Amino acid sequence: MFASLLGAWLGLATFTGAASNPDSAGKLSRFEFVATHMGSSFKILLYSTDAATARRASRLAFDRIAALDATLSDYQPESELSRLALKAGGPAVPVSADLFDILERSKQFHARTEGVFDVTIAPVGRLWRRARRDHKLPDPQKLAEARALVGSDKLLLDSRNRTVQLTRPGMRLDVGGIAKGYASQAAIDVLRSQGITRALVGGAGDIVVAGPPPDAAGWTIAIAGLNPSEAGPETYILLKNAAISTSGDAERFVIIAGHRYSHIINPVTGMGVEDRASVTVVAPDGGTADALETSVYLLGPERGLKLIETMPGTAALYVRSTPDGIRTFESSRFKQIPRTKPKAVAGRPGSGNSTVAPGTQPVLENAIGQR
Repeated sequence: MFASLLGAWLGLATFTGAASNPDSAGKLSRFEFVATHMGSSFKILLYSTDAATARRASRLAFDRIAALDATLSDYQPESELSRLALKAGGPAVPVSADLFDILERSKQFHARTEGVFDVTIAPVGRLWRRARRDHKLPDPQKLAEARALVGSDKLLLDSRNRTVQLTRPGMRLDVGGIAKGYASQAAIDVLRSQGITRALVGGAGDIVVAGPPPDAAGWTIAIAGLNPSEAGPETYILLKNAAISTSGDAERFVIIAGHRYSHIINPVTGMGVEDRASVTVVAPDGGTADALETSVYLLGPERGLKLIETMPGTAALYVRSTPDGIRTFESSRFKQIPRTKPKAVAGRPGSGNSTVAPGTQPVLENAIGQR
């Protein structure tokens, strides 16, 4: 999970920011900022000619993420999403533009992914949270009752009036499969509105990048392998003006009666996935990358990569554990993404244009793990 890796490599930056050569005769300097939102550390890297502009832009970007958290959280009882759940089984409810947009996009992804992307999974997800804590499978009767509440056909949207209706009492929504990527994209959009054109925003396993660092072809992204705690990244790619998300079960899983269940739940079966895999998706925007990485994970390499090939601007890497060893599958566009190597840089971590990545000695522009 990328969130747990952040502490190992974010360096010395805090919300107040850390900079390399700030305010040096109008030249672009690198600034780093970190804040906690949506239960994860969000990192902003940006280039600006002065510290005041960097601080102002980063604060506005973090404010945007915080506002989305207050809207989309399924943990906060006062969030708009939680308040919507209290109206389940009742009439349609007017909602904010942000909540409607993310639910509308979620319904679209549900239709594109054979139903495996489903934000109505929340009742089943809550049972599996307890199962991971208690190391005990969900009660079959309770699981059946929860599954009866799942299905995006029970989530009705009215775009003209911007209303949402949850048709069954007890329904709840969980937008965790798209929220962090969506928020990272929103933060990048804020930075661009403030004149910041070279930036990166990363939260959990989701990264969105604008223009590249000065004198670089792109941001160096190190993609964690199937077992990131045992070996450093083997794949390094260059990205600009794009988003990337990785999902896997390396850290979030539970073993019950000899079976290893991922935190990723199949909404069709209501069960945690037992297949060991890691999926990375590159897409034009953060919400798309976030939604597709879990969807491709659930669809498997054949159907998942077939879906990716039909979506312009998207690419995917699928790494799977099989009885014959680890197999890697790449979409056609992923093969076209420029590869690079880790950059070893003299000096302390966080200096110059680099940050220390976990499990490696070289210093990198950035790294992505699993969530």
